[in-house]
Amino acid sequence: MKILIFGASGQTGHELLAQAIPLGHEVTAFVRNAGKLGQVNSRVHVINGDITDAATVNRAVEGHDAVLSVLGAPTPIRPYPAFRTGIENIIRAMEAAAVRRLIYLSFLGVRADAEDLGFFLNHVAARLLRHAIADHAANEYAIRTSRLAWTIVHPPKLTRGRRTSYRSGEQLTITSVVPSISRADVADFMLQQLTEERYVLRSPRIMN
Repeated sequence: MKILIFGASGQTGHELLAQAIPLGHEVTAFVRNAGKLGQVNSRVHVINGDITDAATVNRAVEGHDAVLSVLGAPTPIRPYPAFRTGIENIIRAMEAAAVRRLIYLSFLGVRADAEDLGFFLNHVAARLLRHAIADHAANEYAIRTSRLAWTIVHPPKLTRGRRTSYRSGEQLTITSVVPSISRADVADFMLQQLTEERYVLRSPRIMN
């Protein structure tokens, strides 16, 4: 499958790149600064561009079967208007090019019931990350009202751990004060969604 990864130079993006190639996918990495990618597999095609540039995003999307977004704010404690603009550009480009499958990495605290989150997520993380949560919420609304076949992934705190066994589900119960999951597990789950239909037009949670 031909996949395009936005946010490929980030930590989760690196995990996607490392896992996608052995699975046989043809991978394009869209990054603002190719130098941050470091050494990548020679089979990865790199596009250097800005997500706020609609023309560049349009050209990048064409010819792919699916898009994965692991974009995020460089500083999650501040608003990041470019994030919302970029997702809007990606949605429009996908609709124009008839590329329907979008897998978007969001955050557990978005669209969740307050009583379901627990004290830490509801009173600490929600306050510290309120701008990032607001950006994700706006992006989720744009995605949900699009014509795309989307999956919005809701992980808790991301770690640098290895791939392990993890849980997924739309109503997954939070069992720890500070739930977490490794970026490697997140990448594994997102790549699985390329060939599975269980969570199409759904927002699964994933956690250990």
